[in-house]
Amino acid sequence: MHNAPYRRIRAAHTDTTITVYQAYAPHLGVPAARDNRFPPAWKRERMTWIKPSFLWMMYRCGWATKADQETVLAVEITREGFDRALRDACLSHYEAGVHADRAAWQESLRGAPARVQWDPERDLHLNPLPYRSLQLGLSGPASRAYADEWTVSIRDVTPLAREVHGLLRSGAPGAEDAARALLPVETPYPAGPLEHLGA
Repeated sequence: MHNAPYRRIRAAHTDTTITVYQAYAPHLGVPAARDNRFPPAWKRERMTWIKPSFLWMMYRCGWATKADQETVLAVEITREGFDRALRDACLSHYEAGVHADRAAWQESLRGAPARVQWDPERDLHLNPLPYRSLQLGLSGPASRAYADEWTVSIRDVTPLAREVHGLLRSGAPGAEDAARALLPVETPYPAGPLEHLGA
């Protein structure tokens, strides 16, 4: 695994969909999963960050223990929408070799409906790995499309997060293998060219 490409999208995906993760306070997360759509209280004009890596989401929300992140959602969205967001995205930071100069990057960022960060992927104990995982930030039209057009299904995976975390904390023989077996299967995602995102 240490030979993995430095930047690559890994995700649970089908021919037509990709699963991403978000964590919310229960007043947003519970109705979203129940109704299979984001509620009116979900602010469509704000930037929202989606993460294809389950373990990176666990790192971010502390296994669903952090304030306002107690409900973890697995959001299945269309690959068409996700791919469009990637095509239109800009790196969230300037990177020499990807952008002509800092001014060109700022210009791209201003007009981009999506932005990308590459963060260290995490292992089962949430330690950083030597390769990167995608975070995709959606704003404006992309955020609205995500909530109201791309979303195919929304599942509450908080029980899964708690089960995996409970096994790891137990320290029982075989618990780590049992926890690993519960993780969503994430394989390399066949995205188009990502040179504009440094990958």
